[in-house]
Amino acid sequence: MKHRLVQISAALLLSSMMLSGCSETNVIPEKTDDTITMDWYVNYSWFVTDWGENMVSKEITDQTGVDVNFITPIGNETNKLNTLIDSNTLPDIVTVGWWEPQIKEMIDSGLVYSLNELADKYDPSFYDVTSSKVRDWYTLSDGNIYGYPNSSYTPEDVLNNDNIAPNPTFLVRKDIYEAIGSPDMSTPENFYNAVVKAKEMFPEVDGKPLIPVGGHEFNSDGCVSFDQYLQCFLAVPYEKDGKKYDRYTDPEYLTWLRMFRKLTSEGYIPDDVFVDQRTQTSEKIEEGRYFCMLYQRTDMADQEKILYDKNPDKIYIAVDGPRNSKGDDPVLPVNGIAGWTLTFISKNCKDPERAIKLMDYLMSEKGQKLTYLGIEGKTYDMIQGKPVLKPEVKELLSSDREAYNALYGADNTYWMLQNNVMQLKWQTELDEPLKQMSEWACQYAAYVGQYEVYINEDSELGRIYASTRSLWGKTLPMLLLARSDIEFDNVLKDYLEQRQKLGYDKLAEEETRQIKINKEKLGIE
Repeated sequence: MKHRLVQISAALLLSSMMLSGCSETNVIPEKTDDTITMDWYVNYSWFVTDWGENMVSKEITDQTGVDVNFITPIGNETNKLNTLIDSNTLPDIVTVGWWEPQIKEMIDSGLVYSLNELADKYDPSFYDVTSSKVRDWYTLSDGNIYGYPNSSYTPEDVLNNDNIAPNPTFLVRKDIYEAIGSPDMSTPENFYNAVVKAKEMFPEVDGKPLIPVGGHEFNSDGCVSFDQYLQCFLAVPYEKDGKKYDRYTDPEYLTWLRMFRKLTSEGYIPDDVFVDQRTQTSEKIEEGRYFCMLYQRTDMADQEKILYDKNPDKIYIAVDGPRNSKGDDPVLPVNGIAGWTLTFISKNCKDPERAIKLMDYLMSEKGQKLTYLGIEGKTYDMIQGKPVLKPEVKELLSSDREAYNALYGADNTYWMLQNNVMQLKWQTELDEPLKQMSEWACQYAAYVGQYEVYINEDSELGRIYASTRSLWGKTLPMLLLARSDIEFDNVLKDYLEQRQKLGYDKLAEEETRQIKINKEKLGIE
């Protein structure tokens, strides 16, 4: 089916792709005889890949004369970033999520360069390798753009490409699903019956209890599996009659939550689901202990490969799951124009000229091809005009991602400025079992960038936003753990009353205002 523009939450946009409209200009900075080392701060504790040992990073250094020393937080990302800002010790280059409140502080305090001024002074190719629409989106009232995103999509990208795969998927364990008759699970009743039957037929898997329903971890904001992803599958809109729509009180959504409450009260959603962190969930996926999940396909790719190697019949597959009472297709989000992360050049940068040239090189077609495919003749060959990974490279990529990163460093190991739309022209076909999940997701891809709103954390609205999110984070597990529908309704009533007192109407009004502006900027009716 053709991709479409839809109404859905921008908060879903935690998963991973890039922009269009860029020129195919190849940018190779004019090298100097010396190689300089740039400190690059990446605000994610899980990013542990080094620079300088694998093929791709060595080639980038050879092409640009820039070596990179990555700095990542140990533990809490927010604390680390705040410390760097407060002490004015930001490294040369900085990559953080576009939504982080510290971005405003970095800009207002003059801690980062405007990229357009660096481009004008040192390297005008910046304007060739970046998208004018994305630049406009991130240009502030002072006329400057300070950070550039990765993983950004425009509405045209989604409309014009049918091979863009969103991350949210409804997954079932293949052998169990087939054993119970491959049932339709699109209605609350059918979903409930399928879960009960799966547990009855398979009380244990490999000597451990089957977990009939799983999802992402619960945190202070709720759980994306049981709030935002479920709303996606039910095609709950984010706007009605020109105003922000309250998806959390949508009747279709609440009907499904009540069904999940019933499953929980009867023991089909065990306590583990409410307390497990990602590490524990990943271990249980690798053991095949879940029957079904609302989950991001890329987050379980490594575990899926392990399951496939053990037994291809015991993998997880994507199937049509929850739908609204009209049977509408799911609307699964890809990233919007804001992207995923923003990369800045700090005023502490030892050589801003070489920093902007490094960024431009990485965003050029040459840089994108290198970071995606690697080096021709070493990691891939061009066969009949198409890139084909060498067998040993493909094998390592599918079997041991950490070893692949250490040896080759391609396939967006260095994702900070990735442009997935540009990379579509070189896209290599996924192997099973990941191929099935990706192809299933493509048909439901939707653009939602018009609903990306920014609320200043230090403002009154910011405090309202934080308080309402925290309130929902406490309420969702209470709803699912309610012992009866009456208790469920009482919890919901209390939530709505508390939310109103916190100032929810003011927040909704501001979100409506920003959505209107976003739609005008994007040219969306």
